[in-house]
Amino acid sequence: MNINLLVEFFKVKNMYWKIKILIVVITIGFTSRSEVKAQAIYKSNAFSIFADKVVQGNFTATAISSTELNSNYRSQEADKYSPTMQFKFSINCRDNEMLAGKDHKITLQPIGGKCITEIKFGQQYLSLQPALEQQNLPENTQWTIKLDMREVFDTFRNKGYFTFYNGERLNKDDFKGVYVAGNKAPLSWDFSNLYGKEGAQLLDNDGDGVFETTFILNKQKDKKELATLRRLKKETSAYPIYKSDFPMSDAICNMAIEEMIQAVEPDSTFRTGKEWAGVWTRDISYSIILSMAYLQPQVAKYSLLKKVKNNRIIQDTGTGGAYPVSTDRMIWAVAAWELYKVTGDNDWLKQSYQIVKNSIQDDIKNAYNPITGMVKGESSFLDWREQTYPRWMQPADIYESECLGTNAVHYQANIVLSEMAELLQDKETVRKHRGIAQKIKKGINQYLWLDNKGYYAQYMYGRNYKSVSPRSEALGGALCVLFGVSNKKQSEIIIRKTPQTDFGIPCIYPQIPGIPPYHNNAIWPFVQSYWALASAKSGNEQSVLQSIAAIYRPSALFLTNKENFVAETGDFAGTQINSDNMLWSLSGNLALVHKVLFGIEFETDKLRFHPFVPQTIAGNRTLSNFKYRNVLLNIQMEGYGNGIKCFELDGKVLKKFEIPAVLSGKHTVKITLNGLHSTNKTEQVSNAFSPETPVIILENGQLKWNTIEGINTYQIYRNGKKTAQVSTNSSNIVQAGEYQVAAVNSAGITSFLSEPVLFDSNIEEYFVKEYVENKIGTISGQPNGFIEISKTQNSLINIPIQVKKDGRYSISIRYVNGNGPVNTENKCALRSVYIDKKRTGIFVFPQRGKDEWSNIGFTNPIVLPLKKGEHIVSIRFEPENENMNGEINQAFVQKLIIQEF
Repeated sequence: MNINLLVEFFKVKNMYWKIKILIVVITIGFTSRSEVKAQAIYKSNAFSIFADKVVQGNFTATAISSTELNSNYRSQEADKYSPTMQFKFSINCRDNEMLAGKDHKITLQPIGGKCITEIKFGQQYLSLQPALEQQNLPENTQWTIKLDMREVFDTFRNKGYFTFYNGERLNKDDFKGVYVAGNKAPLSWDFSNLYGKEGAQLLDNDGDGVFETTFILNKQKDKKELATLRRLKKETSAYPIYKSDFPMSDAICNMAIEEMIQAVEPDSTFRTGKEWAGVWTRDISYSIILSMAYLQPQVAKYSLLKKVKNNRIIQDTGTGGAYPVSTDRMIWAVAAWELYKVTGDNDWLKQSYQIVKNSIQDDIKNAYNPITGMVKGESSFLDWREQTYPRWMQPADIYESECLGTNAVHYQANIVLSEMAELLQDKETVRKHRGIAQKIKKGINQYLWLDNKGYYAQYMYGRNYKSVSPRSEALGGALCVLFGVSNKKQSEIIIRKTPQTDFGIPCIYPQIPGIPPYHNNAIWPFVQSYWALASAKSGNEQSVLQSIAAIYRPSALFLTNKENFVAETGDFAGTQINSDNMLWSLSGNLALVHKVLFGIEFETDKLRFHPFVPQTIAGNRTLSNFKYRNVLLNIQMEGYGNGIKCFELDGKVLKKFEIPAVLSGKHTVKITLNGLHSTNKTEQVSNAFSPETPVIILENGQLKWNTIEGINTYQIYRNGKKTAQVSTNSSNIVQAGEYQVAAVNSAGITSFLSEPVLFDSNIEEYFVKEYVENKIGTISGQPNGFIEISKTQNSLINIPIQVKKDGRYSISIRYVNGNGPVNTENKCALRSVYIDKKRTGIFVFPQRGKDEWSNIGFTNPIVLPLKKGEHIVSIRFEPENENMNGEINQAFVQKLIIQEF
């Protein structure tokens, strides 16, 4: 029944209007229950949500009851297997055969169920038959690939190394194998993990230099199908029980509770997903912040402690051997603080305080940029480098990037530390870390805010000069709103202006071409949940409703909380990795009910309520058996809106909408909402892709780059600033500097900036072996010698340099680190750098490939002004330079390089 109409009934004195209002009230009372199921709660071009069902084209999911869901969803790829294949070869599990976007393409035409393809490494193979595109490849087609590697091995024999298209060299002894990557199962574009894919490695069993492998394509058992019925089997009565006028919402919530129970391992720690055993720092932390802190506090605590080593937070995944290339481990601090606010456990406060403090102290020395005020390290959670970074960026480049989400995390981690310190009466730490937090906040708003777009940039990137990537980044934007990095006006604009697509908000926008969906061209439900929370905080009803719909659609149709799905199609098939029963997805699903609809917020001494219920889901809802410290709450709520008209505790009206932490026993809360005070605008867009990134070279004072199909506008950057726009693919240059090029399409979308090249830059080189006494560990076969640095070997190196004139200089080191692959493990080496006994930063020596000791790279550059004369560059191993491995902190270094700008 509509409460607002009844209020008007009693206000109006005219009998005619009293009768009119009464008729409307009675009519609504009789029709609302019968018609509510037929009315769409949410409707878009792609799908619709009703009270008891989700409809997407011919697919329907129905809530049979609050514990039973039925779906006829079938993956759009289940019955499709085009005979046209795109693929590429890889030496040592790296994308190193040809230019990005240049793939082999073939339309298979099996004879007797078999196909044989013969290709020469490095030469593009094209054999397409467009007329066959609408046909499926016959099931169980046998495809044999024969790869001619004789030229590669002839070069090994004659020169001792092979040079790839991009100039990188591979020593003969460092050849580990050749693999094939591709766009359809059982192939994969996940180059770094090809060694684990069955059949991906090609073998030369007869020694003739031609490598082979055979696949069975379009296997029936590989079809992407789901169960059609989900009936709850786990007992969930120990957890909060949600009931509403919307059976679909109830059933999805109950499914998430059941999957939460299934996500707990026997050792009482979280399992990340059905296919993902183990605990990952960022996964559990984001999940704990969303809802696991109050639903599973003990499991949350055990899981957090499992990610601590030497009283510091573990950075367990990321690029180049993780820390400090990846630095988003500090989200652990926010999760630990949420757990304290839930439990009020002072022992946990003291323990987590010291862990957070130690970790931030290391990060200040290893990752904080005193010039921008921001923090270095790859984007939080977006840790698969080619999914969100240009292909040219090496792990050291990614370390140098200053990313939106990671900086929002570090801002809040410093706020958390200061809040903890205040409770523990550590005034100096309060002062220090509030100050650091404000510097990070200032840096984000100064360097990353895009006033012309209305949201923050993805990151700053480059080498000696930084530019912003103007892509939106959904998680980072949501965190800035939630943590208060953006002010009230900015927050409203961010939610209104950040691009959202038919199926939800993609991780980044626009997408990167030629990169298969995972973080790129994908939507992650847990990110959508943070976006829902941020949308509620900024008061945007349309964005809140879109977020609820974007989470309910896949949960209902897939009958599980998937890790991600393709942004273009909304389908779970097609992403590079996926899992059912995903912890942070289910955690976000539950947060929709508890933290968005009921608006529950934990503080150190109270439980606050600020509900947000969109008008189309107005009605009655209850949340019973909700535990908060020593209280068991039964919460009743009616109406819609983001404001509370009446708040009652055990029948007593309270002016403050909160429950004190000292309360105990069973209590009843009743909330009556008073309508919406919100905005209803969002930036709905079609999914779009940026152009390919140009590859540039310098020849005789001319800047040249490859022609990109469909592009006739190119922007030229010098020293991080746009200086020209041309329609050709070359340009004469006369000024010294660092140059980059971006492609611009007809829609005005720009590519990433190309890898920088230097023109007319003075370079000085100092071979490290001349300045160390202990020359053991030199890598055999390397020209000019590479010297080992480790925790025991050459832990201090002093190199005297001569600067010819006052100026701005970049200092870096040429090195190798074959201790691990680019995408996993934890053996990134790092060293503190001093110039004339003054600490100026660190060098990072990320992993460049497992046992690839000829894969030469450069550390991050340290850019600074230097005076004319002699200076001493000192490279030291210090306690804060410990990596996450703790034992192997090793690289081999060749020379120190100094460039003048």
